Amino acid sequence: MTSAKKHRTGVAIIGGGLAGIATALELLDANIPVALLDRDEESRFGGLARESFGGIFVVDSPQQRRLGIKDSPELALRDWLAFAEFGPEDEWPRRWAEQYVHRCRDDVYAWVRQKGVRFFPVVHWVERGLYTPGNSVPRFHMVWGTGYWLIQKLIQAIENHPNRQRLTLHFRHHVTQLMKNGGQITGCAGEVEPDGVPFEMEADAVVVASGGINGDLDLVRRHWFREWGDPPETILNGSHHFARGELHQLVEKLGGQVTHLDRMWNYAAGVHHPRPHPLRPHHGLSLVPPKSALWVNYRGERLGPPPLVSGYDTRYLVYQICRQPKKYSWQILNWKIACKELAISGAEFNDSIRERKWLPFLKHLVMGNPALVRYLIEHCPDFVVADTLVELVEKMNALTGTQDVDLATLERTITEYDDQIERGPKFFNDDQLRRIAHLRQYRGDRVRTCKFQKILDPRARPLIAIREFILSRKSLGGIQTDLQSRVLDREGNPISNLFAVGEAAGFGGGGIHGWRALEGTFLGNCILTGRVAAQAIVRG
Repeated sequence: MTSAKKHRTGVAIIGGGLAGIATALELLDANIPVALLDRDEESRFGGLARESFGGIFVVDSPQQRRLGIKDSPELALRDWLAFAEFGPEDEWPRRWAEQYVHRCRDDVYAWVRQKGVRFFPVVHWVERGLYTPGNSVPRFHMVWGTGYWLIQKLIQAIENHPNRQRLTLHFRHHVTQLMKNGGQITGCAGEVEPDGVPFEMEADAVVVASGGINGDLDLVRRHWFREWGDPPETILNGSHHFARGELHQLVEKLGGQVTHLDRMWNYAAGVHHPRPHPLRPHHGLSLVPPKSALWVNYRGERLGPPPLVSGYDTRYLVYQICRQPKKYSWQILNWKIACKELAISGAEFNDSIRERKWLPFLKHLVMGNPALVRYLIEHCPDFVVADTLVELVEKMNALTGTQDVDLATLERTITEYDDQIERGPKFFNDDQLRRIAHLRQYRGDRVRTCKFQKILDPRARPLIAIREFILSRKSLGGIQTDLQSRVLDREGNPISNLFAVGEAAGFGGGGIHGWRALEGTFLGNCILTGRVAAQAIVRG
């Protein structure tokens, strides 16, 4: 048997995503020796954050002030608590929420700005709330360059750090054990892939930054929210391929508390990835659902009431689809709507933003993005296109291998909606049209939303139907931590020398978001929890 390769460091960070990187940078600032271990290849350093859109939730930012948006930690906390619907057992998640709204501007926004990260001048307004109040004002600050550029700038900060020699990076290191001696965590161990060479990393402190559970669809199904019944037959994977909950299990074995794994931030508009990652079975993409499309169930019946429109309450969208006998959906639209409104969440398919090219970005904003629509039609199996509704329904049923979509039902659904538009805004009695009118009042949405576009408009064809599945994305629950990111045992006491940050910690406290996220709070809390853990380690 090959003997284990042994290392010694001050702090071992398990996971090279945004939370791990933020922790490492903060420790380097204090001249603490650090070893960062990541199971993935160096080319994917940064984890899921490098694939993200790059939105960060900030309160009372310079951008908000320039736009005349009046925000405050008190208002943000009120919105957060309403959306989260914390229970009496959620002391630590609530306290983390309070900490985040008060610290996000200085400890997250200003921190990344110091690292050279820039933001769009217009703040996006998402998760406004439906039955439950959400964001009262826009708070979603988009990184100019997406999450890819955010990660690149932080990696640059690591490489240019004056204490860079104090950090060692260990890629393809799969941690399978947390080492403990005399009641204290003393390091971690595992194997170097793909050869399986064992290693041990002795450390004064260990930080778990390994992500959530949503990359393992079996775990997603096992922890599915019971009140929603059985999980969907098809769930697509939009999480990281190594977000498999292995460190959660190791922490539990040591007596750590893991909470709220049935709380997940999944998306309702997932489609199969045209170029799936070989390590990510059922790899999916999260569409940004067009506001002007009609969202219908597997039979062609409009979902609701109220009708489904993205941007208000993502959990409600997922719930409405999961309460159907067949838990997938369709969006019905046309070429004009698709070119204007259809987008894909994340860095991969937003080249002009990722590469920070203003002219192509502005062109897409004003003229739409027909190239993206053509690509999806040609390469994504969940898109069907037709010149007539009869042909569209035939193709929808051919795709599913059923006769579930009824032509008369779908035609009636579309005609009723189009007739409302024909009568004009004074006579709108459709909640989707009222919400489109509401969305278009804010400049950040008006430029990306059609002005009451009919579906069967012959000038806007061809017709398009998109089959959409639930997409597994983020874990809202996780390893419970106190306000210093220290892992807590089942009695609520800190486990000596063990910390958890980012998604592994439920983004703080084992579930900082409660039942719903206000969006942008994922990247933001990866940074804050990582910095907080490092500061606690430095203080000793």
